[in-house]
Amino acid sequence: MKWDALVIGAGPAGSVTARELARRGRRVLLVDKATFPRAKVCGCCLNGAAIETLERLGLGGVLAGGVPLDRVTIAAGSRSVDVRLKRGVAISRAIFDMRLIDAAVREGVEFRPGIMNSSMSRETKQSEIEANVVIVASGLTGGDATPKVGSRIGGGVVLAAKDSPTFYSPGSIYMATGRSGYVGLVRVEDERLDIAAAFDPAFVKSSGGLGLAAESILRAVGWPVPLALSGAPWKGTPALTRRSTTLAGHRSFVVGDAAGYVEPFTGEGMAWALMSAEALAPLAAQDWHPGLIRKWESTHRRVIGKRQRVCRVVSQVLRSPMLTSLAVRALGVMPQLANPVVAAINRPSPLPNVVPT
Repeated sequence: MKWDALVIGAGPAGSVTARELARRGRRVLLVDKATFPRAKVCGCCLNGAAIETLERLGLGGVLAGGVPLDRVTIAAGSRSVDVRLKRGVAISRAIFDMRLIDAAVREGVEFRPGIMNSSMSRETKQSEIEANVVIVASGLTGGDATPKVGSRIGGGVVLAAKDSPTFYSPGSIYMATGRSGYVGLVRVEDERLDIAAAFDPAFVKSSGGLGLAAESILRAVGWPVPLALSGAPWKGTPALTRRSTTLAGHRSFVVGDAAGYVEPFTGEGMAWALMSAEALAPLAAQDWHPGLIRKWESTHRRVIGKRQRVCRVVSQVLRSPMLTSLAVRALGVMPQLANPVVAAINRPSPLPNVVPT
C-alpha cells in the first residue's frame, strides 16, 4: 500500500500532524521507535497557547483530569516570587501522548509503534515505506538540527506522591534556578511529582549525575529535596538548544522539536509542537510541488520563530544569577512586569487552519 503521508515520531507534533492529514482525507501511517504509553523527559506543562490550539482542533478532551495551573514560583538564591499564569495544565506525557495517538487512530491513521530507528535517514525511511511525503517529527535527534555551542542538556524523572514533599502543591510550577541550571517541579494528574531540569553538562559531571545536580540546585534555594531524588531513575536528553538548517526538502517536512528547539521555561515546547503541527497539515495535505518547501519555512518562522526568541531571552536571563536575582526582586515589587512575557508566550497561533468538526 502506498501512503499519502508517512509521519515519523508519535509525540504531540507527529500525532497531531497525522490526525489533521487524515481529517483532510489523506492515508497516513504514523510510526515510532518506542512502544506506548511511555515516559518522556518533559515538564508535562501546557500553557494557554497549547490549550487553545488543542481546543481549536477539537482535542480539548485529551486534557481531562489534568491539573490546572495558575502560577509559576521562581526561586533565585534566598528569594522567590510568584508569577501568575493566565492558563495552564499539567498532565503526564504517558497519558497525554497516548490520548493524542488514540485521537489520530480514530480519524483513520494507522499507528505502528516499535518499528523505526530514528537515526536512519529520511531517504532510507521513505524507500522502506512508500509514501508521497515524509514528515519527520522524531524529536531532538530528528532532522538535521545541530546543537548550539554551550547548550544545556535536559533531565527528568517522575516521583511517587509518597516520595514528594507537600511543599510542592498542585496548581503551581516550581522553578529553582542556579548558575549551572534550573529545576522545574509540578504535580500531575495522579499527584506524582514531575521533575524536569536543564543543566550545564559540566555541572552534571562534577555533581555526580542528574539527580545530585538537581539536589544541589534545590538546596541552594532552600527548597525541600525529595528523599528519593538522587537515586531515582533519571533520564537525560541530548543538547536542548539547536537549530535546523533544513525544514523541508523533496517530498519531506520537519516539524516539532526536530525543526529546532530552544531551552524552554514553562511548557513552551509543547505549544510549539502543537502549533507547528496545526500549521503544517494544510501544506502537507496538498499535492506535492517544490514551492511547498519555501512555504513551510516561512510559515514555521511566522508561527514559531518569535516565540522561540522570547524563550531564548528568558533562558539567557536564567543563566545569569545576577540577572535572575534582579528579576525576582523586581517582580516581587511589581508583578505586572511579567505580563508582557507571559502574554508573548501564551499568544494564540496566527494560523487557525483547521477542518471544521
